[in-house]
Amino acid sequence: TSPTETHPREVMEDLIARTRAHPLIDLHLETRVVTSSGFAGSFTSTIEGHTGSRRDVDHGVTILAIGGQEYRGPEYGYGSDPRIVTQQEFERLLASDDKPPDSVVMIQCVGPAERFCSRICCTVAIKNALALKERNPDAQVVVVYKDIRVYGFKERAYTEARRRGVLFVRYEDGAPPQVSANGRLAVLARDPALDRVLEIHPDLVVLSMPVVPRDDVREVAGMVKCATDADGFFLEAHVKLRSVDFASDGIFMAGMAHYPKLIDETMIQAQAAAARAARVLSRDSLLAGGQVAVVDPQRCTGCLTCVRICPFSVPRIAPALAGVGGLLGAATIEAAVCRGCGTCVAECPARAIELRHYTDAQFAAKVGALVGAPGIGPLSPAAAGRPVS
Repeated sequence: TSPTETHPREVMEDLIARTRAHPLIDLHLETRVVTSSGFAGSFTSTIEGHTGSRRDVDHGVTILAIGGQEYRGPEYGYGSDPRIVTQQEFERLLASDDKPPDSVVMIQCVGPAERFCSRICCTVAIKNALALKERNPDAQVVVVYKDIRVYGFKERAYTEARRRGVLFVRYEDGAPPQVSANGRLAVLARDPALDRVLEIHPDLVVLSMPVVPRDDVREVAGMVKCATDADGFFLEAHVKLRSVDFASDGIFMAGMAHYPKLIDETMIQAQAAAARAARVLSRDSLLAGGQVAVVDPQRCTGCLTCVRICPFSVPRIAPALAGVGGLLGAATIEAAVCRGCGTCVAECPARAIELRHYTDAQFAAKVGALVGAPGIGPLSPAAAGRPVS
């Protein structure tokens, strides 16, 4: 950092201290969320401490910021030799008092990064290359890459790295570099510009491992009934209009659980999520949309069709609610959560569910008025969805 900037560790330590001292923040350390249910304005989550004790926490909104993790796969011999490390491990070495290496080869697009771009790998590699040059100006740094992507003003760091003597060697897709750790460390990379294989013998091979979702992301997503994309990252409701919202109201996201991002992007998204959450928490009451599905329990058979078919997992069976013939176990739909998609209305075999303002009687009256069919109206048995005797 420059003299006018604040070190990230100082920012983090100050934030931790302010969080611990804030009278309106309750910290639950060494705990995990076991279950979570409810809707915007009325969530209940059960948390479990390291001793096994559990307690329920009521909250109005939920923000998922579970982060990501660095991939640690076996590509390029990682785990077989201590001289083959990840960027995170290399950064830890640079922050220590150990002597920095004299030569380093960094390899980009490792493992899952061959399938999707992890966005921050190139920037992190260039940042660490410049950090090594700061500690050891004579160090040789070679970055073997398939594509360099340093978006925004990070292009300046790429320019500075080349000015400081960092070498960039491109390899073609289908011809990745080869790493040998039998005795002397060796990296073989074919340079398409020179049309020859380069053999490099560094002190360290640093792998730019991509950011991948946490191992428990599917468990968390299933718990709060939120969607993930094909790679396992959280999926926003709309990439532009609701970029920190889930499809379910009252649940928001922030950080690398959404997609790989740098610290400044994470902080901005966290502020956006907090602002969105404050819109819910600042209200005395919440208004539910008028277009919601309602269940007539006297016609419900408890067949679970609506429970299985709803894309938002809204309908549930109320054990104490009487259905057809007085049998307990009829379906119920919470109006504050219903999205009004009408899927359950169309699929209910007993026609026990209707969409407010779009009822069967209303549609029958409209169709009757349109085609001039006599006997079709809001009070007829056909309009009510009942068989005509």
